[in-house]
Amino acid sequence: AKDVFPRYNTMRGKQVKRVFGWDTHGLPAELEAMKQLGITTKGEIEAMGIGEFNAAAKESVLRYTREWRDYVERQGRWVDFENGYRTLDLDYMESVIWAFKQLHDKGLAYEGFRVLPYCWHDQTPLSNHELRMDDDVYQQRQDNTVTVTFAMRGGIAEELDLAGVRALAWTTTPWTLPTNLALAVGPHVEYSVVVAGPNGAADGAGPGEARYLLATERIPAYAKELGYDDAEAAAAGATRAFAGGELANIEYEPLWDFFADADVWGTGRAFRILVDDYVTTSDGSGIVHQAPAYGEDDQRVCEAAGIPTILSVDAGGRFLDAVAPVAGQQVFDANRELVRLLRADGRLLQQKSYVHSYPHCWRCKNPLIYKAVSSWFVRVSEFRDEMIELNEQIEWVPENVKHGQFGKWLEGARDWSISRNRYWGSPIPVWKSDDPNHPRIDVYGSLDELERDFGVRPTDLHRPAIDELVRPNPDDPTGRSMMRRIPDVLDVWFDSGSMPFAQVHYPFEQQEWFDSHSPADFIVEYIGQTRGWFYVMHALSTALFHRPAYKRVVSHGIVLGSDGRKMSKSLQNYPDVNEVFDRDGSDAMRWFLSSSAVLRGGNLIVTEEGIRESTR
Repeated sequence: AKDVFPRYNTMRGKQVKRVFGWDTHGLPAELEAMKQLGITTKGEIEAMGIGEFNAAAKESVLRYTREWRDYVERQGRWVDFENGYRTLDLDYMESVIWAFKQLHDKGLAYEGFRVLPYCWHDQTPLSNHELRMDDDVYQQRQDNTVTVTFAMRGGIAEELDLAGVRALAWTTTPWTLPTNLALAVGPHVEYSVVVAGPNGAADGAGPGEARYLLATERIPAYAKELGYDDAEAAAAGATRAFAGGELANIEYEPLWDFFADADVWGTGRAFRILVDDYVTTSDGSGIVHQAPAYGEDDQRVCEAAGIPTILSVDAGGRFLDAVAPVAGQQVFDANRELVRLLRADGRLLQQKSYVHSYPHCWRCKNPLIYKAVSSWFVRVSEFRDEMIELNEQIEWVPENVKHGQFGKWLEGARDWSISRNRYWGSPIPVWKSDDPNHPRIDVYGSLDELERDFGVRPTDLHRPAIDELVRPNPDDPTGRSMMRRIPDVLDVWFDSGSMPFAQVHYPFEQQEWFDSHSPADFIVEYIGQTRGWFYVMHALSTALFHRPAYKRVVSHGIVLGSDGRKMSKSLQNYPDVNEVFDRDGSDAMRWFLSSSAVLRGGNLIVTEEGIRESTR
């Protein structure tokens, strides 16, 4: 499709520029370089030096240039390689930092400490749209869920005759329990107090020795653990009922004392019940454990209540020394020991195996966690409505994508995390004072601005060269503090979204050309890019230029291997392309693809038989 449509318009007498683009930055290039260097961790990268590592990453990217050119030309595709753009080039990167500066000046780029999808293996956050690009990001995973008891205490509990009653909270992530700082209930959910039944409760309480609080609707799910033979008997054991709103601010006994010292951790307002509409009774106990560093809703609810966000794990997802029983353990490995501790402390009421759809890193394939990190964001929520309005000007094929997959995604678009704690990429052009007593932030959007303040004109915007630009803080009268660049690089999707203008070094060159060629007449990519390339281009074009990035889109289906799964080198589930070219010719492959349903949004299984049928 990338060749057929431009070729057709060329044959109709139109001038169609068809320069080749090289996406050269990001984690894929880093992982390939790490593989070639025989290293596996960020610590090893920093030990060898960022400069040496980035040189290896650059070499690994450029190594395949010749192979790509041979492959594309063997396809019979018309492409101008001589004038192509590369995202690693200085001109391209200058346009990228210009875009960031524009967003910052408009109030659309900001720094925040927010819970994000986080890859502990690659030690960097991901943006939410990366989790929705491909179906294989979410995979079935078996985990253990636990339901834990929290004995209520304090004045409100005593007034309601709930002192000593054990609130039951459910979680699918036992590793987050050391940072439990609150419980959440639904305001209109009915909660009941149930007495330990005749068989004794699963946490060790004998018949009638303890009382438990949970959503009335969820009592049947805990009948056995509460000491009853069946759901009907458990329901009969309920003695009192409360609306969730009545339980607000009841204090409870913390699970552990890792973060209980209010003077050290600022947890003076923690360890109480909060009320929020997000709590449901679809599963669990109807009471939700809150760990504000590891859940988006948890952080939102706890922040509103004045409860801090406390991290218990490091960048590699390993527990810090503050959680002594599992210090140094990776979060998923620590689950077993934490469950053992809960059982030994008499706080575990239920443990169950739970199979659920769980997000994995689309690059390294490891299961993700959610973790609070410091990140720069694009304030997409500020111009979401304009993105929706501009989508009406775009012609989509298939037509249903416009208000379906793409339109629905725009309606729920969140602020975009654009920081990556990595090495090989465009720099976030932000310099900060290294002394908090003399705060200052500078944002740069051009080589001229950098030369003006630092006295040298950069010839490379990559790390570590860009990190070496340091100057005294103009706001510090002592002259001691320095302005230093923050170490993060930009999300590689920010590079991709900048392509329409960065490819021609806008606004530093070819302003007239870009203004007359934007929006683009036509783009094509597979359906997953509604949350990737299509989306980020649309977001940046809306924010920077208040117009769409493109007029027409063909969003084709997914090309699958012979086994019906996504084509994968590791699975070897598709014919060798060069063998097909040599045996059947490129025209057979071109006809097989262009005549299929894949161009109309359907999926296509590639088989040798299908290609040979095209030849026949």
